[in-house]
Amino acid sequence: MKLAISGKGGTGKSTLAAALALMMAGKGWRVVAVDADPDGNLAAALGASPEQVSRIIPISKQKELVEERTGAKVKQYGQMFKLNPEVSDIAEGYGTRLKGVTLLVLGAIEAGGSGCACPESVLIRALVCDLVLHRKEALVMDMEAGIEHLGRATARGVDTLVVMVEPSQRAIDSAHRVARLGAEIGLRDIRFVANKVTSPADEQYIRNGLPGRDLAGVIPWSEEIRASERQGHAVLDQLDEELLACFETILRKLEATRKAPADKRLRGKT
Repeated sequence: MKLAISGKGGTGKSTLAAALALMMAGKGWRVVAVDADPDGNLAAALGASPEQVSRIIPISKQKELVEERTGAKVKQYGQMFKLNPEVSDIAEGYGTRLKGVTLLVLGAIEAGGSGCACPESVLIRALVCDLVLHRKEALVMDMEAGIEHLGRATARGVDTLVVMVEPSQRAIDSAHRVARLGAEIGLRDIRFVANKVTSPADEQYIRNGLPGRDLAGVIPWSEEIRASERQGHAVLDQLDEELLACFETILRKLEATRKAPADKRLRGKT
């Protein structure tokens, strides 16, 4: 299963990404979780201690790796460099193991001039392509408020784009924008998850804002999740059965989507 999770900042992308990755690992799956949000905190949601988080160096900041694989110097523009660098060993060699999940943090890329045809971006795009299209592990990508790391070449390998939505107009507007971008590059199945829902009115507000869209799940506002975050626990460590069941339901629906015939998976597209 290959999942990409996006949505407006603060909607709970890292919480869902960590929960799904941990549940997959609990099933005995080999799982790679990718933090593709430059401002992300997926490591903490997976249960990394502050000390562990401080030791994680994003791939884009690993100068020696970037230069070795691309054959170009970092921050020296106008160079020739490999467009298909070797990346197949990066997950094993540079990932961080957390509760049975291999975490890769991509990091931000400092663009020079307009756009960034730079060694760091080439390496990261090649890595994402390898993770999506060629590797056998389950993949959960925690994206920024968009799908910048995905292109038409990799879209065909993603089973589902999950868009997080909270009960606010800005979150709904962002969800529509992400879904439109996803459909434009050919993502086959686009689902939505409502988060931070405090009442039936909140849920109905989200449903009204996404007419005709499929909700893969509804996650209520939870003080338990906030407490886990503040205490440095993995997202699933202190959940009660009812809240845990919400995440399990989402995973089951996404699994069912993956097994469904392709023509039935188009209903979430724009």
